[in-house]
Amino acid sequence: MTDFEHVRYAVKDGIATLTLHRPERLNAVNAAMLREIVVAFDAADGDDEVRAVIVTGAGQAFCAGADLGEGGKTFDAVARGLSRSATAEPGRSERTGGLGGPRLGPPSDESHEDGGGVVTLRVYDMGKPVIAAINGAAVGFGATFTLPMDIRIASTEARIGFVFARRGVVPEACSTWFLPRLVGMARAAEWVYTGRVFDAEEARAGGLVSRVVPPEALMPAARELALEIARHTSAVSVALSRHMLWKMLSADHPMEAHRLDSKAMAWTGRSADAYEGISAFLEKRPARFPLRPSMDMPPFFPWWTGR
Repeated sequence: MTDFEHVRYAVKDGIATLTLHRPERLNAVNAAMLREIVVAFDAADGDDEVRAVIVTGAGQAFCAGADLGEGGKTFDAVARGLSRSATAEPGRSERTGGLGGPRLGPPSDESHEDGGGVVTLRVYDMGKPVIAAINGAAVGFGATFTLPMDIRIASTEARIGFVFARRGVVPEACSTWFLPRLVGMARAAEWVYTGRVFDAEEARAGGLVSRVVPPEALMPAARELALEIARHTSAVSVALSRHMLWKMLSADHPMEAHRLDSKAMAWTGRSADAYEGISAFLEKRPARFPLRPSMDMPPFFPWWTGR
């Protein structure tokens, strides 16, 4: 287990578990915690032994959003003297938001970078499936943080809210791009405009979570799903499939998917993983896929232009 100050990160059986760990603050996030989350996702993405990531919260909450300990100026970058994302950390690339410490200087609306967005863009760029195990309150960033994750499973104790309008601010963490794509415009608008907190069953009915389980069954359900991925699939196939699914959400015509599918099928079809997968199926034995995402991705990857 790797312990940061506000995050716990452990790998077992090919599954990385990232636990938000400020239980005394209901796992509310501050700048240091956002930085640690990004570092943990970097670690998981760069480790071929990790096949899937589970994200959950310590104690009773998943994440209560931003830590409001600074009172009314919590979101005021001018009052706090920040001109870039508070997640910024020297040495990080511009693609990941310049991640790194707040840069002092004359703050402006144009120079401010939302820290939550830096985190969700990192999740969006992951090559490993990410499963949210929502164990309790997930409001504000606690809700938007889960949107670029692939699968969300909620405890019956979970309560979710896009509460920004009730705090006098707007949705962050790229959620105005993710949320309507996941649940549709009408549902997204209702949840965002009212800012109300709703239960796990409403989240399931709206398509935000795929399953609602008793609290004691939450982590076993998440681990069972992650283990199915880890034990039975090609890491390269899953990495490519994840990027194909997410990147095609913004394609303007299915022909874009057809072109990409064709190229990817041609490459994977002659790969060692395809030969192994088919042989294992015919021989009725578990597959042992040899390819690794760190070194065996196709020459056309990545096919998108970095932002």
